[in-house]
Amino acid sequence: MKICWSSNGRLRTKYLLNFKKISARIPNSIISQRKKHVEVFSEGDYIRKLIVQNTEISDNHMTPELKLHLITPKCKLWWSKGDNSPFCDPYWAFYWSGGQVISRYILDHPSQFLDKCVLDVGAGCGASAIAAAKTGAKTAISNDVDEVAGIAAKMNAKLNDVSVQIDTCNLIGQTGRGWDVVLLGDMFYDASFADTVIQWVTTLMKNNTEILIGDPGRLPLLTHPVKNTLTKVAEYKLPYELARENNGFTTGTVWTIKR
Repeated sequence: MKICWSSNGRLRTKYLLNFKKISARIPNSIISQRKKHVEVFSEGDYIRKLIVQNTEISDNHMTPELKLHLITPKCKLWWSKGDNSPFCDPYWAFYWSGGQVISRYILDHPSQFLDKCVLDVGAGCGASAIAAAKTGAKTAISNDVDEVAGIAAKMNAKLNDVSVQIDTCNLIGQTGRGWDVVLLGDMFYDASFADTVIQWVTTLMKNNTEILIGDPGRLPLLTHPVKNTLTKVAEYKLPYELARENNGFTTGTVWTIKR
């Protein structure tokens, strides 16, 4: 059974039967039936249980100050085929290089985020929002349209004893929300999506919002016209294992956009 979220946020399970996927919507609760025996779980509790079962709590990354529920080589899912995963796409269980370097930068420069309202877009595991909360941000928001990612981020915030707001709405395109800093880690993986993101943050900058981009050097960012307006604020060498997992990228850079 795979746990997914449809575009309108309602839980969906996918069953594999005779190699065919059959979709069924489950309103309000997940029900497991075995003849007359019925077990009822809240959706959130069930997903939290799955996350605990399929990840490990790890600090083996560039921000050992943070403990995160991640899929690592010690987890069965690391070695399993996609069809064996209970989640449709558990990208939130991996700590991507762009997110790692932004989080490292935040922890290395706490005064830059003190008393600020910080929005982490495409947050995944929520590490960068958690890092901002640890440094004293007034508000740290972990934003990801995948509600399973939102549950994972909330679990990670609790694990690190910080308060992080979870937002699963699509905030790209929204303005006037009072964000002082917007974090974009690993968001430039597609050229057309890069255009959408850049148009949005260009508007945000008119309201003096600071934009920080974390990326290991993906082409959609390096070949985008915005590259000429980027200022490098930090560069980090990626650990060997992280570099190997990220197509051989050896460094990760934190950029800001010139005003």
